[in-house]
Amino acid sequence: MADDTTEEADEREQYRREFAEEISLIWEMTGTSRMDGKVLGYLMIMDKPYISSAELAEALSASTGAVSMATRRLIDTNYIRRHPVPGDRSHYFKAEEDPWGSFLANERRYFDRHIRSIDTALHWLGPGEDDARIRLTNGRDYLEWVQDYHHKMLADWQEHKRARDEGADKG
Repeated sequence: MADDTTEEADEREQYRREFAEEISLIWEMTGTSRMDGKVLGYLMIMDKPYISSAELAEALSASTGAVSMATRRLIDTNYIRRHPVPGDRSHYFKAEEDPWGSFLANERRYFDRHIRSIDTALHWLGPGEDDARIRLTNGRDYLEWVQDYHHKMLADWQEHKRARDEGADKG
């Protein structure tokens, strides 16, 4: 019986690694680091409340440096967070409960920066640079429009989760 349990645990671990790889390929399609996707995918599906960077490196067959860089980027974008363990100097991590909501929230940083860049470019245009002014104005206005819509989408997503969870509590 113990062999069946061990075999099943090994199969689940193999699937966790495959899932992490699949997420990494999806992230790569969006121009994001594959390692970031691997780390996030593994943290999302792992069976522990948190995991050390050394364990992540081993599970993902990655260098500790690659894992360290990925975890820093994922923390900065609120997809994961560090989990302190009193008396232990190792770094431990866990996925945020709602990394996809974090995705929406983080895009706002991108929009703010892009809008500031375009506004600066508009300031430096000279008289008669109308074609550039039109392109830049359309770009800025589009980004502001999408940014406003993101606020609505994030609020709608929070409401959807609340209603879902409320329904699950009743059922």
